[in-house]
Amino acid sequence: MQQQVSNRSKKTIQVGIILLIIGLCAILISLNTGTIRIAPLQVIQTFLGQGSPDDKLVLFEYRLPRILITMLAGIGLGVSGAILQGLSRNPLADPGILGLHAGAAFGLIAFVSFFHSMKDASALLIPLFTLTGGVLSAFLIVLLAYDRQRGLLPIRLILIGIAVAAGFSAITLFLSLRLDETTYAFTARWLVGNVWGRDWIHVFALLPWILIFVPYSFLQTQALNAFSLGDEVATGIGTAVRKQRLLLLVTAVALSSASVAMAGGIGFIGLVAPHLARRLVGPMHQHFLPIAGLIGLVILVVADTIGRSLFQPNAIPAGVIVAAIGAPYFLYLLTRSK
Repeated sequence: MQQQVSNRSKKTIQVGIILLIIGLCAILISLNTGTIRIAPLQVIQTFLGQGSPDDKLVLFEYRLPRILITMLAGIGLGVSGAILQGLSRNPLADPGILGLHAGAAFGLIAFVSFFHSMKDASALLIPLFTLTGGVLSAFLIVLLAYDRQRGLLPIRLILIGIAVAAGFSAITLFLSLRLDETTYAFTARWLVGNVWGRDWIHVFALLPWILIFVPYSFLQTQALNAFSLGDEVATGIGTAVRKQRLLLLVTAVALSSASVAMAGGIGFIGLVAPHLARRLVGPMHQHFLPIAGLIGLVILVVADTIGRSLFQPNAIPAGVIVAAIGAPYFLYLLTRSK
């Protein structure tokens, strides 16, 4: 048993290194591509302080912040999906399916509908409103799925999440029809997963959420492993089931809502990344949780790069590229699930 765990750990390190190399290559390609192409040698020279003023402007003020946002959001969505699948014991759980993205979208619509006069502070207020919407959605789901005798029931969590998502989506659609053309265009781009945050202030607004909640989730991998055994067994081995489930749910909501606040309403990463990670390194959360974050990073960076480079002059939102990959995989999982 100990030898098997050691082999899993070695494989996790190997897969992590490979994913880091793939992610680095994707980042270098992303820095090179776009409306204005910059040769790889010029990219390196610019980072060393020897580039032209135009190259510095394009790289440091436009591309690098956007790439960092896709990296951070990809990690957040991948880890959030892995947590939710562990909590619900359902391999089809995902922040979008559970209604967290719908709540975040409602928060965005509420901001642009009723607080449009505060657009100058949108870089900080939009994450706050989307987080509030995600928390509100999670609160309703927990309230309706909670059973006084048996606690939070995973199957009810999924079903009620779908219902809450439908309700928030209806309200979001109603409010969006009342927006002016400019605001509606921004909202529509956000809803389909367009990475709108391109300034350093957006990076700094997202960074604390990832730095706080991702390491915390890594520290709770033993609790997630216990949840996979069932609530009764988890309680028997000393896990505070209700407290840990609530704290981990808050962690997943925070990561998901903060990520979609800056990257837009991107779905399927929280579904696909944990599945791929589990296939690569096994079911133990201490192994596949970090890998799920790295896979989310790679998927979102690659999707944003493809959307910006292959369809010029019209950029395709990263969310559309992710959906084109994630939707067939989701159907595949549905056909495989019992």
